[in-house]
Amino acid sequence: MTREERETLLRLARAVGIADAYHDLWGQLHTTPDETRIALLQAMGVITTETDLTEALTEHERRPWLEGLDPVTVVQQSCAPYRIPYRCAETLADQTHRWTLWLERGAMHQGEFPPAVMEIDGRREIDGQGYLEVAFYWHEPLPLGEHLFRIEPPAGPPCQTRLIVTPPRCHTPELLAGERRVWGIALQLYALRSERNWGMGDFTDLARVIAIAADAGAAVVGLNPLHALHAYDPTQASPYSPSSRRFLNPLYLDVEAIPEFAECAQAQREVAEPRFQHSLEALRATAWVDYAAVAERKTFILERLFAHFRDHHLARDTPRAAAYRNHLAEQGEALKHFAVHQALQRHWHRLDARAWGWPAWPESFRDPAAPAVDAFAATHADEVQYHAWLQWLAHEQLAACMRHGEERGVLLYLDLALSADRGGADTWMHQSVYALSASIGAPADDFNPAGQDWGLPPWIPDRLRRAAYAPFAETLCANMRHGAALRFDHVMALMRLFWIPSGRKPTEGTYVHYPLHDLLGILALHSVQQSCLVVGEDLGTVPDELRAALAPKGILSIRLLPFERTGDGEFKSPSSYPRQAVVAIGSHDLPTLAGYWKGTDLSVRQRLGWLTEEAQGRLQAERQYLRERLLTALAREGLLPPGLEPSADAMTPSLMLAIHEYVARTPAAVMMVQMEDVFGQTEQVNFPGTSTEYPNWRIKLPVVLEGWTTEPNFLALAERMRRAGRAR
Repeated sequence: MTREERETLLRLARAVGIADAYHDLWGQLHTTPDETRIALLQAMGVITTETDLTEALTEHERRPWLEGLDPVTVVQQSCAPYRIPYRCAETLADQTHRWTLWLERGAMHQGEFPPAVMEIDGRREIDGQGYLEVAFYWHEPLPLGEHLFRIEPPAGPPCQTRLIVTPPRCHTPELLAGERRVWGIALQLYALRSERNWGMGDFTDLARVIAIAADAGAAVVGLNPLHALHAYDPTQASPYSPSSRRFLNPLYLDVEAIPEFAECAQAQREVAEPRFQHSLEALRATAWVDYAAVAERKTFILERLFAHFRDHHLARDTPRAAAYRNHLAEQGEALKHFAVHQALQRHWHRLDARAWGWPAWPESFRDPAAPAVDAFAATHADEVQYHAWLQWLAHEQLAACMRHGEERGVLLYLDLALSADRGGADTWMHQSVYALSASIGAPADDFNPAGQDWGLPPWIPDRLRRAAYAPFAETLCANMRHGAALRFDHVMALMRLFWIPSGRKPTEGTYVHYPLHDLLGILALHSVQQSCLVVGEDLGTVPDELRAALAPKGILSIRLLPFERTGDGEFKSPSSYPRQAVVAIGSHDLPTLAGYWKGTDLSVRQRLGWLTEEAQGRLQAERQYLRERLLTALAREGLLPPGLEPSADAMTPSLMLAIHEYVARTPAAVMMVQMEDVFGQTEQVNFPGTSTEYPNWRIKLPVVLEGWTTEPNFLALAERMRRAGRAR
């Protein structure tokens, strides 16, 4: 590559957000290799081969001048006047241009101007033609929302920008006003045992948890992502690799709570049969969720209930059918395409088990707008309708849980995964926005010396912007509608993501930057519009610029006890924690409290062959040191249980309660308590870096839901929360 070619490569890569270099966790600088730049440019669809570099750069630099207005303009409501850059041919600058502003709620404003009299910000010559960039200012504050601004020049086509007006901060609920501090229950919904569910937690169990939480003085119930997974293969259980982040997992439905069940005698008879009941008892008794068996039982009955709904409601146009049709209309094309995708994926997987996702379908079905897809939807209308109906039911039951929470003063705290599976519904519906030949991951750190590849495709920053951020906004809307609080997984994605080209190692990846302030503004807009608290999962390497941007937006940070230590290894005092945070002892990716104390996670690593004897010994010694440091921290706060030996390797109830009270004393607005810790579970929810080697996303809680209100640890914990001033 010549010097000129390399300079073109660098300019093009920078223009689309590819970083020149990055610093790892230890401060070492890693320069992005040219091979990585080229691979990522190809993944973004910017170039096909290296020979396209000059042409691609020219196109990228010319496009804004020829299009007139940017595809989207994001402004903060309180920062009027709003500047809207406009570019036009210099020969038209003295002539009258007409503008129109359509507000989201229907009002319209119009006017005209000659660009030559306005503030000129730049000039450029393209193909011998001079162009001007001028600043169009709107001086009065506009309502929050998405508006449309359009300019019609005296010659040539009109142009328009989506003008998004955002609030200065995200929503803060009244519950957290002033210096109030609350606590909440964090759990994996599937992991709930109950005497009535069908082998995994469901929405009726969730309603019961909300009631228990309210009675115990808790103000929050936090859940794993409830996103739609893979109906054709329910064993793909990771909630962080969903088919769609916009729709729900119907396995969480309480089948017997569906109105059609009360109407359908056939379904009631089948469920009441001794053989069916025995199978449900067996599924409830397992230590791990048997997703395949749960899905088989639920699907068997759900298909019968849908037939009843079709014949007794849709065919007769009952009020319930009208409610369903209203939901379809509200969800629009997105739900239709999702339902078609689900039907297509099941269809092709039945024919060929290797059809793992839409990239493995016949080519004529890979485009949602293809005639073959329309033809399939028409000939398989019942199945498509079935999947849309499941989403309506899930929406009904989850919305009822949210209303129940509002009535009891409990915030439902949902989780938004970072991305979607590359073969799933979201990527099929928005292929042009995803870099399907790249993956999101992370550079090397203490836990993963070789780096991480999470296997999820990232959004292409320029394509997302050209779509006026619609996929981002729609994803936020879909998740905030059901939750009063939302955890934004890997909030660093608002600023940058670590991209790894397909087939390469994480060491060959680099960061790609995103329009941070635009995305933050849109996040704040939907937070305010839907009255939803936002929590940013900011664990790991977090740029200073991002931390400085998150705090003023009212986004709560996450602080976990194991990571809150001083430079000499001591645990930070509770008073040193920030107010604007959610504090917890651990997370789904970390050992449980009992597992941490016993070293269960180290034993798993050793069993998997990840550790040499030397490394195992070193980590065990380090764990012993950290246990001692935590006991020292408890003693400083007067919380150390009497008679506890520093070498004790078993987590006792008194020690568990002391550690929770230590965290409860922090000024953090919210404290989340993991039920695995309360009940003494040693196995962690998810073991990063494993798939079939460990039962990730399957382990159930050891205590049945009906027993929570008399469980001694839970009752004692609620009392400790009251003592620490966190009860409602």
